Amino acid sequence: MGEVWGATDTRLGRRVAVKFVRVDGDDELIRRFRREYRLTARMAHPGVPVLYDADKVESGPFEGRLYLVMELVDGVNVADLVAEHDPLPIGWAAAIAAQVCAVLGYAHGKTLVHRDLKPANLMVDGDGAVKVLDFGLAVALDADERSRLTSTDQMLGTLAYMAPEQFRGRSGPSSDLYSLGCVLYQMLGGRGPFEGPDNVSFMHAHVYEKPKPVRSLRADVPPDLDALVQRLLAKQPEARPASAEEVYDALLPHALMRELPGAVRAGRSPARMYADVLGRTSDAPAPAVLPVPRPAPAGGDLDLGDVARARRRADRLARDSRFGEAASMLGEARDRAESALGTGHPEVMALRRDHADALFQGGDYRSAAAAFRSLSEDVARREGADAENVLSLRLQEATCHALGGDADRALAQLHDLVADQTRLHGADDARVLDLRRKIGLLLHGAGRTDGAVEVLDGLADDLERLHGPDDPALRTVRQHLARIGG
Repeated sequence: MGEVWGATDTRLGRRVAVKFVRVDGDDELIRRFRREYRLTARMAHPGVPVLYDADKVESGPFEGRLYLVMELVDGVNVADLVAEHDPLPIGWAAAIAAQVCAVLGYAHGKTLVHRDLKPANLMVDGDGAVKVLDFGLAVALDADERSRLTSTDQMLGTLAYMAPEQFRGRSGPSSDLYSLGCVLYQMLGGRGPFEGPDNVSFMHAHVYEKPKPVRSLRADVPPDLDALVQRLLAKQPEARPASAEEVYDALLPHALMRELPGAVRAGRSPARMYADVLGRTSDAPAPAVLPVPRPAPAGGDLDLGDVARARRRADRLARDSRFGEAASMLGEARDRAESALGTGHPEVMALRRDHADALFQGGDYRSAAAAFRSLSEDVARREGADAENVLSLRLQEATCHALGGDADRALAQLHDLVADQTRLHGADDARVLDLRRKIGLLLHGAGRTDGAVEVLDGLADDLERLHGPDDPALRTVRQHLARIGG
């Protein structure tokens, strides 16, 4: 976001970096700018550039632009380091990643999530110290800011380094660890864990595909470091390391900062002397762990206020990507609410939907499928089988079966949905066409290439007939066919 210039602070006689942002009345860009300088100002860590000032240019060639004045980092970014050394020495890759963990541990402790970690946002100075840049997409997880910053459910970040949950508009501390895993993979292997010709390919790979072990690209990577990368790249947040501190501890034995020609100088320096002393301090006692809020024990009556509180607590857990805990809390609250209020009460129905969503986001697809099915059946009895809400829940159930590996059941349900949506809206309706695309992709994922090509070919013909050769949906389908080889 914006462009960065080197400048001189004429009052204090120091070099600084100035980031200009042209807003042109874009309210969202203004919000992001204000968020960046407020969140960056909260970061008092040697691994984050110091923020000196933020304001609006009143006159001159940059008139009307917003700006940040920050510490100027004299160094090279990790993207350029990897391109030059291809790949980095193992000791350096571990050292850079460990320093990033130190910054993330501090940020997460301040309830901040970066959301856009990538090599271009990591600068290494001449002493080998790492600075984490660009908190323009950072999000505050404290309750007063979270709802405002995430209510649009936007998918934010850089595709090649985004965690699977970010494609659903969710992010938490473990999302930063996944992005760090992508960066560490690239530093060790010379390329990212996934490659593809377009954004759809990256999205599909991050959500569905397992990366090759980095040792398959570089045999000298220690097995325990390879295993750490695999854990960082786990699809489910709860399968990743529990904290940045845990990753730091795993990386530290491998961190070895020798001279890196053209980037990092060898020998003693004042900054390294200072850091060496800090490294000799004794281990501090472990900080107390704050208890996770939990609902009241089962057995008592539950009123609407209890339901609302349970949903809010579970939402906070989900926004931290702690989906398993959210699902457990919502499941207990659902049982008590159904007993006290009945399964068909509107607040209970909303609670059941939250529970199904938490199960889905946490990767418990079998339980999620059952929850979505039960909910769709109850909604159908109240609103009718053709209600849009019912059809949406049925699609969610089918998606659960697809992600859970039951392609046959998912395909059967998708075909039923195509029939129902065609009956309700016609064969050329956008909902029908998108369901056909999903069927084609699922067939391909199940190894039924011929069937996938047949479905997608027919869909491409219909899209061109309806919308012409330049239709974006048609281009997407043709990209799918190109990857399949059809």
